[in-house]
Amino acid sequence: MADLEFFFDPICPWAWITSRWVSEVQKLRSYDVTWRFISLRMINEEIGYNESSEVHRQSHFIGTQILRAAALARAEEGNEAVGKLYTAVGTSLHNNKKHDEMMNNPTFFLVDALSRANLNVDWAKGADNEEFDAIIREETNLAFSRTGKGVGTPILTFKPGQDNEGSFFGPVISEIPRGDAALKLWDAIELIATSTGMAELKRSIRSAPNFK
Repeated sequence: MADLEFFFDPICPWAWITSRWVSEVQKLRSYDVTWRFISLRMINEEIGYNESSEVHRQSHFIGTQILRAAALARAEEGNEAVGKLYTAVGTSLHNNKKHDEMMNNPTFFLVDALSRANLNVDWAKGADNEEFDAIIREETNLAFSRTGKGVGTPILTFKPGQDNEGSFFGPVISEIPRGDAALKLWDAIELIATSTGMAELKRSIRSAPNFK
């Protein structure tokens, strides 16, 4: 049984930073993380997009395409393949700042990211397969069933399937904690998430994301 379920859209920079913190903890404590899908495009279906948010509409669609590729990777090689694909894409998009390349040619961007990480470039063929939308929508709905709507990515479920299972949107952090700092934050957030009666902890002020 996994220690954590992490719901992500690869487009979201905040989810990426949180995922790198989770990966740091995963290495330090040998935690088992299940990577699951949540689509910003599907989240925004009811709201829709106006002309001023066209860039968001396009990037959210590409995010869903990347999740389709991740679904293919999972079908072929399991959960670990999803984590590897997310790392490859996130590093290229966020750390290496290839947003323009992604927007101009999503297929080349995805193939290039997979190739640079020595992963199966054929996973990119899943990007145009709408049959994977069913599982993406199912997991998006699952995440919202645990937190309620009105939130975004990432969504984390601590101790899934256990009596003290707890889910929250976030934490949204602007920098990636490393070493002892990563473990201290993990212990604090896990305690909050799994404490009886804890409902919400939130503020709207954020620093700019730092991917280092």
